[in-house]
Amino acid sequence: MASIGEILLNTLSQDQQIREAATTQLETAASEDFKQYVVMLCQELGNEQSQARIPAGLALKNALTTREVIRRNEISARWLGIDESTRSQIKTLVLTTLGTPDLRAGLVAAQVVAAIATIELPVQQWEDVIRLMLQNLQTTDNTNLKQCTLRAIGYICETIPRKILTSQSNSILTAVVQGARKDEPNEAVRLAAIGALYNSLEFVEENFKREGERNYIMQVVCEATQSQDVQVQIASYECLVRIMQLYYEYMPYYMQQALFGLTVQGMKHENERVALQAVEFWSTVCEEEIDLENAKMDALENGVVPDTTNYYFARAALSETLPVLLQLMARQDEDDEEDDWNLSMAAGTCLSLTAQCVGNIIVAPVIHFVEANIKSSEWQYREASVMAFGSILEGPGHDLLIPPVSQALPFLIEMMRDPVIKVKDTTAWALGRVSQSLVECIKPDVHLHPLIDALIRGLGDSNRIVSNCCLSLMNLAEQLEGEQGPDSPTSLMSPFFDSIITALLQITDRNTNEAFSRTSAYEAISILISHSAKDNFPAISQLTLTILDRLEQSIAVQNQIVGVDERNAHSELQSNICSVLTNIIRRVGGAISPMADRIMTALLQLLTAASRQSTIVEDTFLAVGALTTALEAEFSRYLDSFAPFLFTALQNHEEYQLCSIAVGLIGDICRGLGAQSASYCDSFMTTLLQNLQSPVLHRAVKPAILSCFGDIALAIEGQFANYLDVTMSVLAQACNITAGSTDYDMIDYVNQLREGIVDAYVGIVQGLKSSGQSALLAPHLRHVFEFLCAVYNDPERSDTLLRNMIGLIGDLADSFPGGDIRDFLVAEWIGQCLKEGRSSRQHSVTTKEVARWAKEMVKRATAM
Repeated sequence: MASIGEILLNTLSQDQQIREAATTQLETAASEDFKQYVVMLCQELGNEQSQARIPAGLALKNALTTREVIRRNEISARWLGIDESTRSQIKTLVLTTLGTPDLRAGLVAAQVVAAIATIELPVQQWEDVIRLMLQNLQTTDNTNLKQCTLRAIGYICETIPRKILTSQSNSILTAVVQGARKDEPNEAVRLAAIGALYNSLEFVEENFKREGERNYIMQVVCEATQSQDVQVQIASYECLVRIMQLYYEYMPYYMQQALFGLTVQGMKHENERVALQAVEFWSTVCEEEIDLENAKMDALENGVVPDTTNYYFARAALSETLPVLLQLMARQDEDDEEDDWNLSMAAGTCLSLTAQCVGNIIVAPVIHFVEANIKSSEWQYREASVMAFGSILEGPGHDLLIPPVSQALPFLIEMMRDPVIKVKDTTAWALGRVSQSLVECIKPDVHLHPLIDALIRGLGDSNRIVSNCCLSLMNLAEQLEGEQGPDSPTSLMSPFFDSIITALLQITDRNTNEAFSRTSAYEAISILISHSAKDNFPAISQLTLTILDRLEQSIAVQNQIVGVDERNAHSELQSNICSVLTNIIRRVGGAISPMADRIMTALLQLLTAASRQSTIVEDTFLAVGALTTALEAEFSRYLDSFAPFLFTALQNHEEYQLCSIAVGLIGDICRGLGAQSASYCDSFMTTLLQNLQSPVLHRAVKPAILSCFGDIALAIEGQFANYLDVTMSVLAQACNITAGSTDYDMIDYVNQLREGIVDAYVGIVQGLKSSGQSALLAPHLRHVFEFLCAVYNDPERSDTLLRNMIGLIGDLADSFPGGDIRDFLVAEWIGQCLKEGRSSRQHSVTTKEVARWAKEMVKRATAM
């Protein structure tokens, strides 16, 4: 039998069979005797004579870590299940390996140390690991040991929850700052120290609050930007970016003393990676200041004093940063790939953020740059001028932008004929920005026809510019929709609908999806349909036949597709076609009925051919949902054929997004079929209740399930009495779930859950009222009102939740007009709730209208 070293080396073999066999052997060894497996790997990693040290270390690290949350607890339990003596031996050997002469093995050992610490520190084990590693830094001249120890500390700081390491922040900070100083003779050690400092910045908050310590940290990082080692410079600028994100409020002194100059100098650095990080610093400044300004506006609207200060660094530095950004935008290369993140793109992004941050003062200098370079003989400056122009269209006031944009529009339209593809691509992007933000500059009788001609011409050009041309056309369709929206008899875009669709269909006919051109074209077709006026319906009818032909053809050739890449491309094509079909159905509504049989036949064939995990199932379900809404009761003739696919999706808990769409489809079906859906409701309710109890199903689906109960109740009215007691019991359990923390994700989830509960109550109340069976709710009313009171007193409730619960109060009052619930309705909190809904400036017009109606219902019910 092969040794562990030979097996590990075989995992690196060029021969796929040998590689897969070796991987299987390792997996078998891990499952049969995990303790022996990790011991062997650790010994191999620590063996300085072994050629398999690196794969051994990586296999050991992989055995202790995973990105899958579900498996994380399993892996931790498996490691902690090993006896303490064996774990201690492994940890000692791995710590020793940090100082091995083989630097690569030491760096892998650093990852293993962090992997073990990530499991043990949260359960109060291996609590001396940081102390042991800090001793390494204080007692050795071994640069490999220093470097690998600092890497290990950095990895631990990156992965361990902040609160676990806070007590050791002083020691960690002292050690990493010591290694990052300019006095450190070894630049590799210095680089590792700066990396560790980066990862520790979040939990050294208390240290950062103390001026003396903060000054020292900032001095060390600023000095590192001047290192002779480019990697150290890059890492130090990354540190400055993170410091600005975390500690903006402490930055005025350092910006004035050093950071203005250092970062502008860094932006001019000959090494692009250094310059990229310096540009990122100013992008971060702008992002922070945009957030601060938004927070300030929110505070003022709510009549409170902002608790943070905006120091307007971006505005103060504009005269220094703007000229550099504009020059950097001209540093393109013809060989740059479209998706490569380069200095020119970073500078353009930073300019856009700067415009949002500083507003009007950026317009004049940028327009001056544009005027000076838009006709340059060097294409880089032509493109930079167009990109600069497009980048400042959000932030400055419209009144200030309209004159230069109106003046520049004919030039931009003409630049769609530029001989350089990159210039045309950026021009199409800039036209998209104009059509999105400043559509009033596009004069229908002057600009619209030549603009659309230019964009259609661009569609026939390189695949690279198709996406931006499509984006511009989509923006025009959305912005120039008829005044009556979907009911508009015509729109400014109506005369161009046929020619645009024809050009887009030619792109979708291509066999390739290079630069996502085909996907972009299908998306544009969908948007044009959604925002079309009624005079385009004949063209949409013809388009429907074309789209159906393509869908049926794609199904016919499906079994001939071989290879993973080809199958993925084919699935993407089918998804695109389904999306267009969905939008057609939504747009024309019941008029789709003559084609419904053909559409449903194709959709059922798609579902039959699709695999359980295929994304095409989701897209097909969305099309079925649109058809259900369009046909209403007529959809009943398809339900028997479709139901098996629906229930399979509902039971597919691993694919929770598909399951969520399936839940929504039940709502669509019940709303469409009304009382006719009753024969399916036993199965619907059973499956939905099982899903609520599932420990595997993602929690994001559960609010939709609760809401779906309301859809079912509203559809079958009095027949919901069969499910009333079990549903009210489930809802009562859900009512008890609270956020219980400042975790924003949990707060958001609880709000969604409560919205689902209220939706369910609304549907049940209205459904039973319609059939004269409101009295069945009497035993449950106390709990419903207690829940509503708790929601009202929760300061984290959303506007949507408040509006829905006010509507529910109105429905309850309307359902019991004889004074039966007067005692509940005269509670003080009810009056406060309705008053807040009517009068608070924070709430929407819709909320106020619902509150006025609910007040009237309550007034009637309590007057009896």
